[in-house]
Amino acid sequence: MELTEAMRTTGTCRYFRPDPVPDEVLHRAVDAARFAPQGGNRQPVRWVVVRDPDRRQALADLYLPLWKAYLGRRSGGRIDYERLPRSVRDADHFAEHLAEVPAIVVACAELAALYPTDTGLGRLSVVGGGSIYPTVQNLCLALRGEGVASAMTTLLCTVEPQVRELLAIPDDMITAAHIAIGYPERPFPTTLTRAPVAEIVYADTFGRACFPPDA
Repeated sequence: MELTEAMRTTGTCRYFRPDPVPDEVLHRAVDAARFAPQGGNRQPVRWVVVRDPDRRQALADLYLPLWKAYLGRRSGGRIDYERLPRSVRDADHFAEHLAEVPAIVVACAELAALYPTDTGLGRLSVVGGGSIYPTVQNLCLALRGEGVASAMTTLLCTVEPQVRELLAIPDDMITAAHIAIGYPERPFPTTLTRAPVAEIVYADTFGRACFPPDA
């Protein structure tokens, strides 16, 4: 698959077929993903591929109340499922059926190998993820090239201690994302809906248009 096509069509999948992802497919995807850029070539990312039905169910049991709580806050405390946007209904279906996804890949990272330079700014620290999430996105793109869909979530990072115990993750490792993977039940999108380039790129100073409005 051509790279730009993969980038334009690697969306978040909410409906998966039960077919397992073969080891050789997953191996090729991880083999490609590991070449993502990272600070000092420290390679902090490690993966736990959860296929065991009981452990997948345990992760799903942790995930569902977190999702429902988020959905409740988004809906002002009262959820009217009929009025929810389709994308939110799809996300709710995903949450209700997470245990049925063929595999959940947990992206872990070695804490000592991260170098967050923004911890003293008095705001949310995000820089440490720069050595993690490019590798995660590489994995999703590589899987897309194999015809495998993915859905990344960070909700389960809220309950990292429980996930750590469930999957025997060492204390010096953190969880950064959980990626549900499998063959899609529905066709991949032909293109994703995103803001036009003219609205998101500025020249020299923030807010000064760099490109003319897209035709």
